[in-house]
Amino acid sequence: MGGRRMAEATGKMTQLCRKIVRVNIRVRILDRVTIFQKFFRFIWDRIIVCSIGKPIRYHRLSRRSPPPSPSPETIESGLQSDDPSTAAGDSDSDLVSLKICVMGDCQIGKTSFLIKYVGDEQEKKCLEMTGLNLMDKTLIVQDARIAFSIWDVGGDHTSLTHVPIACKDAVAILFMFDLTSRCTLNSVIGWYSQARRWNQTAIPIMIGTKFDDFVKLPPDLQRPIVTQARGYARAMKATLFFSSATHNINVNKIFKFIMAKLFNLPWTVQRNLTIGEPIIDF
Repeated sequence: MGGRRMAEATGKMTQLCRKIVRVNIRVRILDRVTIFQKFFRFIWDRIIVCSIGKPIRYHRLSRRSPPPSPSPETIESGLQSDDPSTAAGDSDSDLVSLKICVMGDCQIGKTSFLIKYVGDEQEKKCLEMTGLNLMDKTLIVQDARIAFSIWDVGGDHTSLTHVPIACKDAVAILFMFDLTSRCTLNSVIGWYSQARRWNQTAIPIMIGTKFDDFVKLPPDLQRPIVTQARGYARAMKATLFFSSATHNINVNKIFKFIMAKLFNLPWTVQRNLTIGEPIIDF
């Protein structure tokens, strides 16, 4: 009887020892994991510090009045020349920032058009996101600098989520289509409806791209495209331009037109409704 109790007690002690051993093993494993976590966290913090160089400090921005707009005479002198760039100071007090939104279907030449305007070097600095590209172009006009911030919305349906932020605060919206693709022209009204939900005041400009290919078509095929494009432009109360990035037709002129409209400057360019020539209708 006594031997049986001794055996039971020994068995219980053995089980208890095994549990203690298991617990100790788990504790050791957790300790080692914790050590490794601290080590990797230390290494990661060192990497972050080295990459930043200096600790980041945030300061509350003081309220400042917006930069003054350049005088009409200053900008008008720049509009009369093909290259308005002249010497200017380094201060930001003479900087006038203008946001431009660009909308239209895929594969219509939007990127080529914008690269022709901003230049290859600036295009390399552009910020590309899924469905949205941002490009900058600064014009130096006498003692003032005009900084265009161009927001190019992708042409697929997944890019529609970027329309609100791209249209917000834009002073002009460019609605672009391919002159050789009737379906991209049909899409312009849809893009216009989307844009006007978020911006009611921006200057609407309708741009037909790839005029160099379009002009090769027979006049009988060109005429209905011109008629439809002019009808859409009237409905949108937009100015219509036919352009070509390849031959730099009406590319710079469009942005000069935007400045003329914004600063109430005289617009010297004449309407051109001749079939076979780059249309300008306003």
